[in-house]
Amino acid sequence: MPKRRTYLLSIGAAAIAATTLTVAACGGDDDDDGGSSDLSGTIVIDGSSTVAPLSEAAAELFQDENPGVRVTVGTSGTGGGFEKFCRGEIDISDASRQIKDEEIEACESNNITFEELDVANDALSVILNPSNDFATCLTTDQLNTIWKPGSDVNNWNQVDPSFPDLKLSLFGPGTDSGTFDFFTDVINGEEGAQRTDYNNIGEDDNAAVTGVAGSEGGMGYLGYSFFSENEGTIIAAEIDGGEGCVAPSPDTAQDGTYAPLGRQLFIYPSGEALQKPEVQAFVEFYINNNDEIAERASVIALNDEQKEEALAKVEALVSGEVSEDTSTS
Repeated sequence: MPKRRTYLLSIGAAAIAATTLTVAACGGDDDDDGGSSDLSGTIVIDGSSTVAPLSEAAAELFQDENPGVRVTVGTSGTGGGFEKFCRGEIDISDASRQIKDEEIEACESNNITFEELDVANDALSVILNPSNDFATCLTTDQLNTIWKPGSDVNNWNQVDPSFPDLKLSLFGPGTDSGTFDFFTDVINGEEGAQRTDYNNIGEDDNAAVTGVAGSEGGMGYLGYSFFSENEGTIIAAEIDGGEGCVAPSPDTAQDGTYAPLGRQLFIYPSGEALQKPEVQAFVEFYINNNDEIAERASVIALNDEQKEEALAKVEALVSGEVSEDTSTS
């Protein structure tokens, strides 16, 4: 896993004290903490299409308990979400990668403070047409051969001579996508470095599912939730990152064996937004009810250690403490 960037700037304990929230004990129990019929207001979320189903599920459950609060979730991509976030246009940014240095600088220039919170795990899935019975396990070197900048591979037999003479049709996200950034970084060795002659699906992950399902030689990559919701219509290749073939799954994502395509998913609440009781309550609710939210969104929940860490961060947010941590995750 990459080095974790925890970047909580001073939120202001006096403002945070405007409401009193109770953080659940660090056991990850999914009690209905954070619910209060007295809360009202609007919470605006935007960013990653991979994290959006999770935030939408959190919003639905939270609004059931807090009908006076309206939560909206947009999908402009991780990069697009951070642009809005650092301009102060939204309360929470959904992200399928960590915030970049230039995005931090953009936030700083507008006095936007924030915290990074883990909300789920992901097994970024390489999807194939269900008729594909030959590329059941792909090495990271083979993925690089296919997706690297300047690659002219357009047939499966160019990937491996034992593979059939079959046109390779590629589907992938746009450049604002955190999934695009993450995949290109770990597979091609440089964030944003990828061949350009592929079917660019933008932020519409369902378009990748449709494209791969409709093309015998199709391949794409997307978040695990979109694969699991469409399993059968598409299949996922096992990935060999040097330690043997490993399938994407909740277990392999949580235990770290699905490498290098296992990752964490994040939300970034702003310091200004966290001064609002409804946003504080929503963030707390998001973590305390993580199992139920993740199940509803077909996303891989946090493990116990991750819940404990996230709850500690929420507690720090509520108390207005400042935290900086660059330990590895």
